[in-house]
Amino acid sequence: MDRTSLTELLQGFSRQGRELLRKHLPFAFEPAAPALSRVDALCGMARDLISNRGEASGVAIATDLLRSYDAADKDERAEFFLALSRDFNPDRTTLDAAWAKFQAEGWAAHPALASAIEAPRQELFRRLNLAPGGTAALVRMREDLLGMRGQPGVALAEADLAHLLQSWFNRGFLSMRAISWSSPASLLERVIRYEAVHDIRDWTDLRSRLDPPDRRCYAFFHPAIPDDPLIFVEVALTREVPGSIQALLAPDRVPLANADATTAVFYSISNCQPGLRGISFGHFLIKQVATDLKREIPTLERFVTLSPIPGFMGWLRDRDAELAGQAGADAEAQRGQLLAQAVRYFLDAKNGEGRPIDPVARFHLGNGARLERLNWMGDTSPKGLRQSAGMMVNYLYDLPAIEELHERFANHGSIATGKPIRQLISSLNAGDTKLMERHG
Repeated sequence: MDRTSLTELLQGFSRQGRELLRKHLPFAFEPAAPALSRVDALCGMARDLISNRGEASGVAIATDLLRSYDAADKDERAEFFLALSRDFNPDRTTLDAAWAKFQAEGWAAHPALASAIEAPRQELFRRLNLAPGGTAALVRMREDLLGMRGQPGVALAEADLAHLLQSWFNRGFLSMRAISWSSPASLLERVIRYEAVHDIRDWTDLRSRLDPPDRRCYAFFHPAIPDDPLIFVEVALTREVPGSIQALLAPDRVPLANADATTAVFYSISNCQPGLRGISFGHFLIKQVATDLKREIPTLERFVTLSPIPGFMGWLRDRDAELAGQAGADAEAQRGQLLAQAVRYFLDAKNGEGRPIDPVARFHLGNGARLERLNWMGDTSPKGLRQSAGMMVNYLYDLPAIEELHERFANHGSIATGKPIRQLISSLNAGDTKLMERHG
């Protein structure tokens, strides 16, 4: 059955369900009393949806609830999530009884305990997924929840929805597709809109990233959201490891034949769905793209990134405001100090979990890449100068070593470094700017 037929079937199912509700519960379709707020109406529909046993009427209620949620403003949505976190918890008496039975009978009583501990709001989210477009609506709903982090009381709803999305968006459900200049215009428009690393100026700029033979773009899609990418990666095929994004994307560059390419460069990775933040599948995409490209182009020897350093200048301002100010005025005059601080940023600056504070570094090092090379003035755009004093970094994916490096990073926080980084550290140690010898 094609997608159009499935959508029409669900919509027809919803109409049938609504007619059943009109027949058996006519009061549910009478105009709401003036005193009934939108939040009360949403909560009422939520309870009806959880308690309803009919699938057709369930689709109708889910559709109406999502429509009403879309019409709600930010404050009403926050109140709704607060109610879900407060009033849609497991029944305490049932849970206590299940726990007592588990303590008495052991693992034989585990299924009953698992059932008792699940919050009714999880079943609500599952049933909302019955509505046409329900999966995409729930992803947007989590985006709203993430925007409310810090507001007391909504964390339980966010955690339960994230738990379900983690299951629904695991790698087994995703398909990788190439995006090319011949892809549908609606998809190409999304690539322009979702590009998060290097802005795409116009359609000509987009074509230069998709159409030449030495350029590729790949994305993950989910069957419930088939026309909207979850994440995409842009790839350049080159002879050498690149040191600057302006050279890589130069409009007058000469395209490279596949047979001459030795290096695949992942120069932009964009997450497209804010509601899936924290639900990671980007590492699967990079590894699959690398594997497929190696099969297609046997001459490829290296798989590297050309990555931004988004948190560097913010970190430097907190550590050395004077140097950060000088970098803004004349980075070249402070080159040695800035490179030294960048090395410290990657190797010493850690978050509360003992991992690098830089999010891009955490992503690639956690995937099994190694910190290969720092590139001075790799991004001279206003954004690049503002966030990293113009520096960029290469992470290298050595395919046979990926799993070992991943394990070392995951278990011990070990950061693998390439020869160019080690040489940079040695040169800085030999100069006026000293680095700790352990970084060598």
